[in-house]
Amino acid sequence: PLPYFSPKPALACINNEHITAFHGVPTMFIALLEHEDFAKTDFSYMRTGIMAGSPCPIAVMQDVVDKMNMSEITIVYGQTEASPGCTMSSYYDSIEVRTETVGSAFANVECKIIDPETGEECADGENGEFVARGYNVMKGYYKMPGATEQAIDADGWLHTGDLACRDSDGNYRITGRLKDMIIRGGENIYPKEIEEFIYTCNKVRDVQVIGVPDEQYGEEIMACIILKEGESMTEAEMKKYIADHNVNFYIVDANTKARELGLGNHANMILQAAFFKLAHVMPVEEAVQHMKEAVVKTYSKKGEKVVNMNIAAVDAG
Repeated sequence: PLPYFSPKPALACINNEHITAFHGVPTMFIALLEHEDFAKTDFSYMRTGIMAGSPCPIAVMQDVVDKMNMSEITIVYGQTEASPGCTMSSYYDSIEVRTETVGSAFANVECKIIDPETGEECADGENGEFVARGYNVMKGYYKMPGATEQAIDADGWLHTGDLACRDSDGNYRITGRLKDMIIRGGENIYPKEIEEFIYTCNKVRDVQVIGVPDEQYGEEIMACIILKEGESMTEAEMKKYIADHNVNFYIVDANTKARELGLGNHANMILQAAFFKLAHVMPVEEAVQHMKEAVVKTYSKKGEKVVNMNIAAVDAG
């Protein structure tokens, strides 16, 4: 077995061992798809696997099915607090169900969508907080009764903090995080919807949408974008791509190229953390400079050199 994930040995394992199943988080699959060894890897024995850990872009899921021959791949959704699954799609579900939803509830696990303010259950198709109850839910956080009380209510429902909706067939669609929801001028905006749009640009490798303070609207939308290796795109070009589709938000273009692939998610966390902490206390331009320093510092600690980085913020309005 691989002691830890790295795309090159993972692809070699698939090629040499003729494995039929591969499990991982979306970032791992993205790293495989983008690696230089991908084209020479034999996926003919691949059949199934589980993708979990974070919401997967529909385009990535479709690529895994088409390019990695994983026609029976399924999605699992849950949290560590739920041991760690609550819902799962089935290998016999349609490709639409397996790419656009996280499936239906596990056997003997109750799931529902509620209004986070009133606690009332939402109708099918309505966004709300995903809550779960069952044998899989933890007893509590170790020696943290206050945190446990906030996570699990008196009736035993685990409040995940995830925004979701349920369709008429009982399948759930994760639409974002409750705390990540952006309120711009009184309008509720869900980052995942914008992320899914940006993924339609074939130059984009990964993207994270966050909210930043704005004097006029209370919050403004910002996207942290990492381009695919070898691609280039200016802020103006991304602005035009967005404007052509009638979308308006801030753009952060972070094109980082390091020694090894598989850094996209880590770079996004650095960018996200920098803006959450800095954009509240300083101008966006100054926060951008701190972001650059944070990325370089982090990769230096990992022994990796950032050879090309372009981070900037512009108002796409």
